[in-house]
Amino acid sequence: MDDSFRKMIEQREYDTLSPFAAKSAETKGRERPLAPCPIRTDFIRDRDRILHCKSFRRLKHKTQVFLSPVGDHYRTRLTHTLEVSQIARTISRGLRLNEDLTEAIAMGHDLGHTPFGHSGEKVLNDLVPGGFEHNVQSLRVVEKLENNGEGLNLTFEVRDGIVNHTSKGRPATLEGCVVSLSDRIAYINHDIDDAIRAGILSEEMLPDTCKRTIGASHGQRINNLIVNVLNESKDKPYVRMTDDMWREFNKLRDFLFENLYFNRVAKAEESKAEGVIRALWYYYLDHVDDLPEEFKKNLPKDGFERVVADHIACMTDRYAIDDYKRLFVPQDWM
Repeated sequence: MDDSFRKMIEQREYDTLSPFAAKSAETKGRERPLAPCPIRTDFIRDRDRILHCKSFRRLKHKTQVFLSPVGDHYRTRLTHTLEVSQIARTISRGLRLNEDLTEAIAMGHDLGHTPFGHSGEKVLNDLVPGGFEHNVQSLRVVEKLENNGEGLNLTFEVRDGIVNHTSKGRPATLEGCVVSLSDRIAYINHDIDDAIRAGILSEEMLPDTCKRTIGASHGQRINNLIVNVLNESKDKPYVRMTDDMWREFNKLRDFLFENLYFNRVAKAEESKAEGVIRALWYYYLDHVDDLPEEFKKNLPKDGFERVVADHIACMTDRYAIDDYKRLFVPQDWM
């Protein structure tokens, strides 16, 4: 098939993007050779592979902050991912970076997240030898667990952005840096919005200096943070906020840790969720034959603990709860 359409897009990147942008024609490639798509660049192709994978669909039933929320309007891990993608694409477009690469990284950055959010991650980190981090697990998902154990065979740039999206990471591309920063912009702002909806926080409770510098409403905060990043990073080989905005941004984050993330009302069910993860962990360690076949085939190479962690991390909140009930709660006599 004629590949002129893909080449037209690749040439457009050279003609319009920043010198600091990643160019799809210059990708460092995939772990396994793959014939080029005639109509899509490698980064567009990666975005599509992530969008259509099972792990992406499961995000709709994984916790963001509030465990298994009853209300229709609380964020889940899926809606968080979409908000990160929107913010990241806006920043990339403004900085003339590669929007397709940015979107692919954003779509894949949380594929390895556990059920019950960071509380589930914390339990597995305590139990799994060598620890457990959701960004590393996200990389494992796209490299090994998806597509019946074949992985998604993504480009280096996307895999690098996924594993390095946390504050400890150092992405190799500016697009990866954009996603890392956008992740924080997204969760801080939508967590405030959800906490206000839940009656745990109010706009009046937010630090006054944060409201003056960042904004006094959800829309103002996101807009002002994006504009600040664009003005500070335009035509530069980095992506960052100004020092004063970064200082207030971290003050707002500290406020959330004190008043939301460690709030007894918001986190009232977390100890139960942690108990579910712990019980499932010990059960499957003792009953590895009960693991799905797609996980059992990794036992010889990866060992019991890592494979059990894979199985649990792939669960949605409600699957984990239903599995716990199946295994540990007596059923009615039929």
